[in-house]
Amino acid sequence: MTAFFGRLWIDANIAISFLREGRIQSLMITLGVAIGVAVIIFITALIQGLQTNLIDSTLGSQAHIRLVSPDEVNLIESPADDTLQLIQEDKRLQRLRSINNWQQITDTLDQLPILKAVSPNVSGPGFVRRGEALESVILVGTDLERYQKIIPLSEYLISGELRVGADNVLIGIELAKNLGVEVGSKLRLDTGQDDGDSSPSNNLSSNSAVVNIAGIFELGVRELDARYVYLDLKQAQSLLGLPGGITVIDLTVEDIFEAEEIAAQVGRLTSLQAESWIKTNAQLLNGLTAQSLSSNMIVGFVAISVAFGIASVLSVSVVQRTREIGILRAMGATRQQILRIFLFQGAVFGLLGSIVGSGVSYVLVWSFNTFGPNIFTIPISINLILVTMSLATLTGVIAAAIPARRAASLDPVVAIRYV
Repeated sequence: MTAFFGRLWIDANIAISFLREGRIQSLMITLGVAIGVAVIIFITALIQGLQTNLIDSTLGSQAHIRLVSPDEVNLIESPADDTLQLIQEDKRLQRLRSINNWQQITDTLDQLPILKAVSPNVSGPGFVRRGEALESVILVGTDLERYQKIIPLSEYLISGELRVGADNVLIGIELAKNLGVEVGSKLRLDTGQDDGDSSPSNNLSSNSAVVNIAGIFELGVRELDARYVYLDLKQAQSLLGLPGGITVIDLTVEDIFEAEEIAAQVGRLTSLQAESWIKTNAQLLNGLTAQSLSSNMIVGFVAISVAFGIASVLSVSVVQRTREIGILRAMGATRQQILRIFLFQGAVFGLLGSIVGSGVSYVLVWSFNTFGPNIFTIPISINLILVTMSLATLTGVIAAAIPARRAASLDPVVAIRYV
């Protein structure tokens, strides 16, 4: 074992001495590798940062998976035997209804290790009034402790307190602007339903309520900021005429790109209609796929360019050092030793170039994060650098394979006579 490492050490020294003799060539190809590595790391980090920003902005305001009751369908009697029945069927209107046995379903989902969070909610259409102003909204009744694990509302709160219950609600920034209200203002919520208990002596029915604005949030999606009103689960159930019921169960998963498969599993388990973010944001997923494909193509072409550069320099080196190779062979160097010498050179080019390129890429990322548009931040991980350095070194070894084989195959007598 000691003798083996001793031979490797000798081969490495010879390889480095060859590189030192051609300093200009070595410097140029090292810089070429460094530029290629810097481009690969920067482009990869840029695409990852962009994709992370797009996913966060999209999934930051919605659940990964939503469970709702299956659509109601029309019941059509079967025709009598030997009877041809022609039917023109309109899709049945879907009414607001609760999920059956939702407490048991929630308990079951809480036990599934593939799910990170489960939040049963009730949501439905309503109106918010303030004076003569009237806005249509979506009332969302929820348990904040559970819902916070789905959508971290505390991170989006821009004023007031994160509090619902006791007639306290949370509204979006756009809705607050449209109504001209702020924290502490009063609003009247109404679902527009007639429960038969509205009389002159009864100022408010069970389907309307005067509430206090406890906090104002900004999810970053204009439609949601203009329509969502968060309130206590029981109060929303009363307003929407669903006492003790819920209309949707929101779920989150560990790996967001497995959401579609997990949604199918959960749907079969609960017999509910399951829809993942992948299905509802198909265009976003297509965009992410196209970005990843373009990034991989850039990385591939840069790696090929680096490989050709290393191979061309080492090919010239074989020609320039033909006499030295012949002398080494005459002194007892084996073909495997000559092969290792040139493979070492390729590895050195890849390793040194990747080290310099990693430093350059760090400067590029820092410049973008500091002086760029500040739309999103580019993350640069140590794993990305280590993987790129490994690939660059491997590319150098592979690129050196052909020149190395050529050098190892030289006849020592012919090589010594080479001028």
